[in-house]
Amino acid sequence: MAYLPHTREEEKAMLEIVGVSSTEELFRDIPSEFRLDRPLRLPEGLSEKAAWEKMQDWAGKNKHAGEYLCFRGAGAYEHYQPRAVNHLLSRGDFYTAYTPYQPEISQGTLQAIFEYQTCICELTGMDVANASHYDGATALTEAALMALDATRRNKIAVSSLVHPEYRETMGTYLRGRGAEIITLPYENGLTVGMESGLEQYITDDLAAVIIQSPNFLGSIEDLKMFADAIHGKEGLLVACVDPLSLGILESPGQLGADIVVGDGQSLGLPLSFGGPYLGFMASKEKYVRRLPGRIVGKTVDKTGREGYVLTLQAREQHIRRERAGSNICSNQALCALAATIYLALLGPEGLAEVGRQCLQKSHYTQQRLAVLPGVSVPFTAPFFKEFVVKTTEDTTSINQRLWEAGILGGLELSRFYPELENHLLLCVTEMRSREEIELLVRVWGGDR
Repeated sequence: MAYLPHTREEEKAMLEIVGVSSTEELFRDIPSEFRLDRPLRLPEGLSEKAAWEKMQDWAGKNKHAGEYLCFRGAGAYEHYQPRAVNHLLSRGDFYTAYTPYQPEISQGTLQAIFEYQTCICELTGMDVANASHYDGATALTEAALMALDATRRNKIAVSSLVHPEYRETMGTYLRGRGAEIITLPYENGLTVGMESGLEQYITDDLAAVIIQSPNFLGSIEDLKMFADAIHGKEGLLVACVDPLSLGILESPGQLGADIVVGDGQSLGLPLSFGGPYLGFMASKEKYVRRLPGRIVGKTVDKTGREGYVLTLQAREQHIRRERAGSNICSNQALCALAATIYLALLGPEGLAEVGRQCLQKSHYTQQRLAVLPGVSVPFTAPFFKEFVVKTTEDTTSINQRLWEAGILGGLELSRFYPELENHLLLCVTEMRSREEIELLVRVWGGDR
C-alpha cells in the first residue's frame, strides 16, 4: 500500500471537523515532558526510482547463505528447498489468503492447514496438532504455559541444553505469571540423567520437564528416561525436536512425550535473515482443548460432502480473555503450507534420505576435523547433524580464516555457555558436498 501524506489543506479540513485549530491543540492532553519539541529528523523525500535504488544499495550490503558455504545451525538451518515449494506458495489464492474464518469461501486454505496438522501428527507421533505458531521459541513457551494449566502446578524444569534463546523467551512469559523455573545441568553434551542426580530435580510439584532432542549441542537425548521420571510424579514431558530428525529417529510420541514442539524452518523454509519461521505444536488428545491457537477439523455438510472448518479456537479474540490459553500465537498459514508441500514432495523415504545424509555428512566432518592439530571432540554422546569441537586456537581467528575463504564457520559457544571457551558448534546438512567438507578442513588447518 502506497503511503500518500496529507496536504496542508487536508490537514486543516480535518482539524476543523474535529474542532481544534492546530495539531498541537489536538495533542494538548499529552504532558509536555512526553512530547518532542522539535521536528522529526527525517531526510528529504525521494522519488520512486531513487528510493528503489537506495533500497537495492542497502540490500546489497547483506550477506546470505547462498554466497557462503554454511556450516552453522544453532536453530536456523540451510536445507534444500525444492523449487516447487515457492512456485505453489506464490499462487494468489494462497499468497493473499487471510485467516479462514468463513469456511464457505476458505475450503482450500482450511484443507491445507488440515493436511499440515496431519503431517505434524505423523512426524511427532502425537494425536492432535494446532495450526502453528510464530516460531520454535513461542511454541515452547506455549507448551510450558499449557503444562502449568493442565497440571495446576507452578514449577517447570528445563534442560540447560534447550536453545538458550527459547529459554529466554519462555522465562519472560513464565516470570510474568509467577512460575518457578528449575534449570537442569548437563554433562558430556547431555542433560543430567538418573545416574547423575536427575531424581533430585523431579519433584511432586513439577508441572513438566522440557527437553530438546537433538539438543542445542546437537546430542540426542534419552526422551523415554525423562518421560518415565516425570510421569512417575504425574507431570508432563515437553519435547522440543528438529522435525527433520524424525525421518530417521523414533518419534517423541512413541518415547512418552505429552507435548511436542519445535521450529519447522527446516521443512522447506529458507533462512530469510531470521524469519518468518514456523512454530509447530502437537499433543496427546487429552490436552486438545488446552492447545493454543487454532485447530482445523474435517466434517461433512448436510448433503454428505466433505468440508473443513475451524474446530477449536482458544485465543482471546474468540473466547473470554480470562479463559484464553494464549494471545501470542498466530496462524502462520503460508509457512505451514510450505512445510506441507515440502513433506508431500519428499514423502517418508525422501525425508529419511535427508536425515541419513545429515547424519553421515556431519559424522564424516567431525572425524576429518578431529585429526587436525589442536582440535578435539569434547563429547561422546550420539548426534544428528550438529556437533561440538574444542580447539587450542582461538575460535574467532578460525572463523575469520574460514569467512575469508567463503565459509560460514561454527557458532562460538562461549556466547551462551561461558564454560565452553574455545568450543565451536558446527552443523552439516545434506547441502554440503564432500568437496566442500574437505575445503572446510583444509582452510581450518591453514591450507588455502
